[in-house]
Amino acid sequence: MRHVNYVLKPATIDNAKPREKAYSLTDGGGLLIEVLPSGSKAWRFKYHLDGKREKVTIGSYPAVSIKAARDRHAELRELVEQKKSPARVKQSHASQRKAAAARATDFQAFAQQWVKETLFHRSEGYRAQTVRWLDAYVYPSIGGMQLGDIEPAHVLAIIEERRGTAVTAERIRTIIQQVFNHAIRKLLVTSNPATPMRGVINRPPVANHRHLTEKELGKFWRALENQGAHATTIAASKLLLLTMARKTELLRSTWSEFDLDAAQWDIPAGRMKNGKPHRVFLSSQAIEILRQVHKLTGHQAYVFPSIFRGGVPMGDVTLNHFFKRIDFGVPEFSPHGTRGTAATILREHGFARDVVELLLAHSEKSQTVAAYTHAEHAAERKRALQFLADHVDRLTVGAEVISLRA
Repeated sequence: MRHVNYVLKPATIDNAKPREKAYSLTDGGGLLIEVLPSGSKAWRFKYHLDGKREKVTIGSYPAVSIKAARDRHAELRELVEQKKSPARVKQSHASQRKAAAARATDFQAFAQQWVKETLFHRSEGYRAQTVRWLDAYVYPSIGGMQLGDIEPAHVLAIIEERRGTAVTAERIRTIIQQVFNHAIRKLLVTSNPATPMRGVINRPPVANHRHLTEKELGKFWRALENQGAHATTIAASKLLLLTMARKTELLRSTWSEFDLDAAQWDIPAGRMKNGKPHRVFLSSQAIEILRQVHKLTGHQAYVFPSIFRGGVPMGDVTLNHFFKRIDFGVPEFSPHGTRGTAATILREHGFARDVVELLLAHSEKSQTVAAYTHAEHAAERKRALQFLADHVDRLTVGAEVISLRA
């Protein structure tokens, strides 16, 4: 290599003032220092290779001194002499550092980072469910493995264990895929081991949840007490229908949300599917059930805590399994079917559609209607839920009930 006569002095660099546009101070041999409008100064090396002009950054001044910049400049010039691109070599080293970072990052640590960075806009219930699935099904298998070491076979083993619950298995696979997509965006990995596993377990077609006739509801209500279930499980099953709440909304509820004296349950927006706060006007029967539950769980935060693990709410599968084993002649009835059952009864007994939709906390699909409709129908909603509870009592004791058309 030819000798380079470097010309820059510390005083020259220190006295260089920022301008409206970036400009350069040449040192020699393609080495220069660029003065940016912000006032910062960076060492660059410009060179020609294979007929193309390229540029690579050495570092900022004064963090990289004049001597250090010139020593690095000599190394980079040697690469050019060898027909190697300093810019591409630098990119390769950066990729290697990223790969090393991926190998040093375990799945659990990165998944927890993914939850914080990408799920903050989702509801509290959605985040909690995602974390529970990660804790229960994913971390025990690959939580301690480094991102770069996880292969499709590891994902396959996880979802195969859940083949009996196809919907859950596919949801777990999707979560792992989303975690790795985030890792790819951060350049920690280049492939996603969960993507090839799509379709390995076929989800059953989506079916509407079966709702009960009034006669079936009476049988269901009488059968609840005869299954040998825990008192809180029975209470939660009853309150699902009496409040018309979703399963996750009820099971994640805390005592701080209830005012039993005012007969109200206020569900915060973060736990609602539509992202809006929702008020449930409690019937006298619902209040009585809650007072009984309070004797059992009032010292805890959750109304329906897990009886197996402290500090967490009852799991969704608890009610799913309980409903499956209730023997009252309708084996396919599920917790979500209580909403359809209650809504159908209220509509058949003359309650308006708008009132029932508000009880179900459904969002108005028409944006125009939603923009101009703000009625809450509080009195009618309160009357509807009390009628529902009274009607269930009549059905339970076997009273003759004549259904009226709306």
